[in-house]
Amino acid sequence: MKQSFLFISCEEAKHICDKAQYGEASTWEHIKLTIRLAYCRITQKYSKQNEKLTESINKAEVKCLNAEERNKIENQFKEELAKQQQNN
Repeated sequence: MKQSFLFISCEEAKHICDKAQYGEASTWEHIKLTIRLAYCRITQKYSKQNEKLTESINKAEVKCLNAEERNKIENQFKEELAKQQQNN
């Protein structure tokens, strides 16, 4: 089935929606997504869920381990794993 250059599939719309969330979508992709959002309830729902997820992540203020802390934990894990393997 030949697809129009203006009308996109639901899968393509989801991909563009994800790109738009991170500011990676082109103007043309935004236009095609807007057209799809005008008539597709599935894409509308996906877009709303995407917005809620982004908002939740931004509000969470997640604190991540720095490289030094991560390496320390990783080394402790490897030591404990080696002990377990020796006991078996």
